[in-house]
Amino acid sequence: QVQLVESGGGWVQPGGSLRLSCAASRRVSGILHMGWYRQAPGKQRDLIARIFTSGTIYYEDSVKGRFAVSRDNAKDTMYLQMNSLKPEDTANYTCNIYDGTYVSWGQGTQVTVSS
Repeated sequence: QVQLVESGGGWVQPGGSLRLSCAASRRVSGILHMGWYRQAPGKQRDLIARIFTSGTIYYEDSVKGRFAVSRDNAKDTMYLQMNSLKPEDTANYTCNIYDGTYVSWGQGTQVTVSS
């Protein structure tokens, strides 16, 4: 298990951009996949993006073309670049890592998109 800390959330107007970061507390070996989830008030948690060790990247349909996930292995950090934000993107965003043994979760960072 590893501690994950998200940052970069906040308030932004529709059409704006934010970049979220997910930092791990230590080096993690054998990562199978890592991704971003979000949960809006009153709704279930949804997977929105995931990177597999093969290099394959999955994006949920609602964020395709607007969000981009990346990682910096040297810094043990994953990023989520969010562009053209919409009010329906408002949610608490969390990251996770799976190494084949443990699923690690962060506490989340709030993103609010409104005028």
